[in-house]
Amino acid sequence: MAPQDTHLGESKAECCVQDDIAQEAGYPVKGLVAPKAPTSGGQYHWVSEFAPRRGQKFLSYITGWLSATGWQCAIVSIAFLAGTIIQGLVVLNDPTYEFERWHGTLLVVAITTFSILFNTFLAKNLPMVEGLILIIHVVGLFAIIIPLWVLAPRNSAKAVFTEFNNAGGWNSDGTATLVGLSTTITAMIGYDCSVHMSEEIKDAAETLPKAMMSAVAVNGVLGFVMIVTLCFTLGDVDSILSTPTGFPFIQIFYNTTNSYAATNTMTAVLVITLTASTITEVATASRQLWSFARDQGLPFSSFFAYVTPGWNIPLNSVMVSLAVTILLSLINIGSQVALSAIVSLTITSLISSYILSIGCVFLKRIRGEPLPPRRWTLGRFGMAVNIAALAFLIPIFVFSFFPLTKTVDTRTMNWSVVMYLAMLTFASVYYVLWGRHNFIAPVALVKRQGRYCA
Repeated sequence: MAPQDTHLGESKAECCVQDDIAQEAGYPVKGLVAPKAPTSGGQYHWVSEFAPRRGQKFLSYITGWLSATGWQCAIVSIAFLAGTIIQGLVVLNDPTYEFERWHGTLLVVAITTFSILFNTFLAKNLPMVEGLILIIHVVGLFAIIIPLWVLAPRNSAKAVFTEFNNAGGWNSDGTATLVGLSTTITAMIGYDCSVHMSEEIKDAAETLPKAMMSAVAVNGVLGFVMIVTLCFTLGDVDSILSTPTGFPFIQIFYNTTNSYAATNTMTAVLVITLTASTITEVATASRQLWSFARDQGLPFSSFFAYVTPGWNIPLNSVMVSLAVTILLSLINIGSQVALSAIVSLTITSLISSYILSIGCVFLKRIRGEPLPPRRWTLGRFGMAVNIAALAFLIPIFVFSFFPLTKTVDTRTMNWSVVMYLAMLTFASVYYVLWGRHNFIAPVALVKRQGRYCA
């Protein structure tokens, strides 16, 4: 991702940059800023642009840490899920197999290493691979739901839409629903993934928002069809939840088809798509790390921000993402509870970054301050969308720190709040001692004396 390979939507009013600062920071002199700032930094760039002047630098810095941490943990989350699903299949096919945690760790390392190879030696082929995965994603969905529609017994519509399972012992079904939603929210976050690749996308100012909205629409419809299908065909809830595979959906597939081959094939579709997601996660996490380091937001920033000549990718950041994933996956050998606490940073950190970036735009709208020129806009629905997003994200953020059950012990306690506060404390201390003197707030590169360059 060398500067000369960067492609952004350009206009004279939007792309004037303080050349000396920009070049020192590793930005291209032209084409840095497109409408709504589609740069690899994503959220922390937006917060720097839209936050109140007094808190711009610190809020941008903290958002950078939140986003970088969230995406690094996301690699482990997806790879660990794919690896343990493979273990679940082994349990289904061989009841004598013992579910060892170190086996899961080895699978995480293997899946992540495979993803690293795609992000280095096969980086130029990523668009083609993503296109193939899209086909598998759509075709695979129908390969799963059609057998369920044809073969599975049906639950009643009343049971699907009106009955709730409060297995956590919470005092209301509403609380149980909100707590349970926090465990599935990973399917609804991460749409900023493409943003962190924006400096490698031509005409990003217009292409990115269209791609993101299309992804939300398509996956929203397909996801709704999938979840409704599962709810109608899952059978007895208690027996499904007690499956030895550890994954209720695997048991649903087997109960429906009574075939190991069919179950293996249907589950393999999910493993393939999760592995493909890991490839994307590595690309996103490495670009986020590279971008934040380019702005001197991390220790050893010069190392992370280095772009290897001839590769046109931040190879150091890619390899660091592999190292972080391996180190975190080793925690699983000693304690899956500890790993879960760290992996939970994927949800809490990314949601925090969304709340901060959307909140800053919302505050700007309330104050009647003008937003920068943009080629794609929500128009008069912008304010309503901001309000709806915050109304959804804030409760989810709060409940993501809740344990799954009302009565807890050291194993069932949700320790994510400890990891989250530890990360924020470290980032804040580093900012006071070092970051505030070295971190280059992105807004400093696109504004001069409070006005947009022209």
